[in-house]
Amino acid sequence: MPRKFLRNFLPSHDSIRQHRHISRFGTFLHHPNLWHLNRDSVAGGLAIGLFSGLIPGPFQMLTAAVLAVAFRVNLPVALFTTLYTNPFTIGPLYVIAYEYGKLLTGGNGQMTQAPEFEWSQFGASIEALARWLILLGKPLALGLVALALTLAALGWVGVQAGWRAYVVIRWRRRKARRARR
Repeated sequence: MPRKFLRNFLPSHDSIRQHRHISRFGTFLHHPNLWHLNRDSVAGGLAIGLFSGLIPGPFQMLTAAVLAVAFRVNLPVALFTTLYTNPFTIGPLYVIAYEYGKLLTGGNGQMTQAPEFEWSQFGASIEALARWLILLGKPLALGLVALALTLAALGWVGVQAGWRAYVVIRWRRRKARRARR
């Protein structure tokens, strides 16, 4: 992939290890795959980021960081990938997760309309929203897990296939260039 291009903008491994915030963790964050751009590390980082992005609340990046360190995959890719969920995309993703969960549970009920959010009554609006989410229950919970796993698997396969295709194309171009000489 465009590793040579990205290396111009990424810090060196020694500068990362010596950074004052990272050095506090000792050797915990020194595993090479946490910072290298290789096919398996990037694919794993993307999969973890896609999985962690659907975790409700502000724990998405924390979960992505913990999982990336535990599975020794690219940490920056995992953290950056969680940003696919934002205030504009979270609603449609949760609707997709609900429908996915409904499909998996065999439910045939309709999703009820979300309560209107009034900023003047912030506490009451949050409470009404929480009650509405609880009513969605099992299909939403199962759908979130299933959608997170599906997105993670598709992301991993997509990076693996894309990286492999890029390498094969580069090999063929190099072979053709050598044959012309």
